[in-house]
Order: sequence, then structure tokens, then C-alpha cells
Amino acid sequence: MSKLKLDLHDIFNKGDLIDKALHNIINEAVKKKIDTVEIIPGKGTGQLKKRVIRFLNEPETKKLYKRYKVDNINFGKIEVFF
Repeated sequence: MSKLKLDLHDIFNKGDLIDKALHNIINEAVKKKIDTVEIIPGKGTGQLKKRVIRFLNEPETKKLYKRYKVDNINFGKIEVFF
């Protein structure tokens, strides 16, 4: 099983970089036929996590993956399955 990881801690307050990083990781996963992408928005206030989920629910993005899961144990992790 192949997996990519995106940690958003370093760019949590840079909106344009967040969007670019999310697009890049999803596109890379599709291109390289990766099984899973692990996105780490961190725990914080939850705003970054909500932003990632909004991104994943956009129609153009949603058609690229099968499903995503918010980790119930580690609340600062979202897994996207292809």
C-alpha cells in the first residue's frame, strides 16, 4: 500500500499555500496511483481541519478520490483513500 503525507503545521496561516499544497498532494496521488493520502491539519482551533474538509468536499476534488476519514483517535489527521 502506497501512502503520501501532507503536514500543514508549517503553513497553517497561509491560505494560498494551503490550497496549493492540498491540490498538489491530491493530484500527485492520482498521477502516481497512490492508495492513501494522510493530511495533518493539527488539532488547534479546528479551522484548518474544516478548511481541508471543505476542500475535499468540493465537486472537482471529490471526483478524484473514493472517500475520506477523519481519525477518531488522532483528531488532527484526515486520511483520503483513492
